[in-house]
Amino acid sequence: MKKFNIKNIKLRQVSVDQIDDRLLLINLYLTQLLTLIIGIVWLLFQHRNPIRLFHFPEHSNFWMYGVGLTAVVIAVDVLISKFVPEEASDDGGINERLFRRRPIWHIVVMSFVVAVCEEMLFRGAMQQSFGPYWVSIIFAAIHVRYLRHWIPTGLVFSISYGLGWIYIQSGTLWAPILTHFLVDTVMGLIIRFRRYDEA
Repeated sequence: MKKFNIKNIKLRQVSVDQIDDRLLLINLYLTQLLTLIIGIVWLLFQHRNPIRLFHFPEHSNFWMYGVGLTAVVIAVDVLISKFVPEEASDDGGINERLFRRRPIWHIVVMSFVVAVCEEMLFRGAMQQSFGPYWVSIIFAAIHVRYLRHWIPTGLVFSISYGLGWIYIQSGTLWAPILTHFLVDTVMGLIIRFRRYDEA
């Protein structure tokens, strides 16, 4: 029997163009499942009930925080896309691959899954331990595809901090979930229709 040697394992960098669509989606959903599991475990260690995070508040003004922050984020993104060269905000082509040929219903589903899973971990669980500033640094670092350029890194940090702020102000996780969902959906639709028309 051949002996296993860990030194024989070789890692190689794979570009987004080398990953097929099916594998890209599997990676997205598995990553979100892992995020959800970590969030649930973290909340349980904090002796908090994960389900209680999703109770709708009695007051219904949380949506104003969500929609308001969404409008700000989209306005800033439009300004950046007009005045900043495309290579300065390049994410390596991941967003284009995820959204450019995706049906509208799937963009909505992906955006909702990502919003719920990531907000439960980052705002629902981690913010309780570290506060919005440090959570935003971690959030920006995890979005590794943006780290090559300071503009998208700064934008991701700022959005995360804004999500943390509206979570505190509204008192419900639904405010940052709504913003995260709307931003991802709108940006996904912009990429989908812009790229589709150019093709």
